[in-house]
Amino acid sequence: MTFQEMAWEFVDVFENLDNEQINQMLAKNVPYETLEFAAKYASEFASDQGIREPVREQLPNLILIGYLLKVLEERLRPEQH
Repeated sequence: MTFQEMAWEFVDVFENLDNEQINQMLAKNVPYETLEFAAKYASEFASDQGIREPVREQLPNLILIGYLLKVLEERLRPEQH
């Protein structure tokens, strides 16, 4: 499976999680400071770009999905010596 295929599978799984499951997954995999950063950055970016609801509401999730995909990629990448 390529990383791109894995990323699409991850997004499919993420879309099917309820709020409690998402919160549990984030608590286990994302530092609190990163969660705060994603929320603040998304809000500022949306304001600067004139992005409105409902897209504005989804921006933190998009940022966190990107972060989680990067973490997953790093965990699965063979160590390079």
